[in-house]
Amino acid sequence: MKVIVIGPKGKMGRLITQIAASREDMELVAGVAPKGRDYIGTDLGAAALVGRDLGVPVVDDLESVIEDCDVIIDFSTKENAMAVLDLAVTYKKGLVCGTTGFSPEEFNRFKEASTEIPMLYAANTSKLVNVMNRLLELVASAVGDEADIEILEMHDQWKKDAPSGTSKEMGEIMAHAMGKELKDIAVYGREGECPREKGTIGYHSLRAGNIPSSHSVYFGFMGERLEITHHSYNWECFARGACDCAAYLADKGPGFYTIQDVLHL
Repeated sequence: MKVIVIGPKGKMGRLITQIAASREDMELVAGVAPKGRDYIGTDLGAAALVGRDLGVPVVDDLESVIEDCDVIIDFSTKENAMAVLDLAVTYKKGLVCGTTGFSPEEFNRFKEASTEIPMLYAANTSKLVNVMNRLLELVASAVGDEADIEILEMHDQWKKDAPSGTSKEMGEIMAHAMGKELKDIAVYGREGECPREKGTIGYHSLRAGNIPSSHSVYFGFMGERLEITHHSYNWECFARGACDCAAYLADKGPGFYTIQDVLHL
């Protein structure tokens, strides 16, 4: 499989490049950087700190290299993701997108694109986060209407969107398990007099330092509580998952695929 990585010097793009370079089932054909970056024109291996040259370039124009690839992996920004999506559709290339923060209208464009290309969107590509999602679905189905559900998510100081895309997905999974829509029951933060309303899902976002990712879901009862938590120590688990997602698309036709398909969950 021939792969292009968007943003190969970013925190995720760099790790994705390193892991893809180590896999026998993947060949990196280019990295695509934002215009004006000082590493454009350098070897992708040097830019992403792979430890060796890969013999392929970092460019600032996806269209100039897109015909050489099978799949694009994009964990950049939501503004850039729209342009990447349009080119993927134009050239009929598979796309793995892990960028978050899209509006419902923007997200619908990914679903529309899936009628023409293999499209895999994943708010979180960690294997254990997605196992946690199955656990949340189970608990919410069993006791969601009785519990006070609260979500606490932590990320680094640079994360732009809040709550995180992962925590939104967790809320949607639990809401649907209870036969509800998250938009109708989500409460974002609290201040002043605000007694808890039964049947809601509370959200709390913490941003500090270089915390990679942490999600805790609390099911509160009188006299007891259940906590389900995932902590990532670094971003490597997400990068490995992103490469697994790209490999999954190798023999797939147009369609909207998810990380659950990759992990057979």
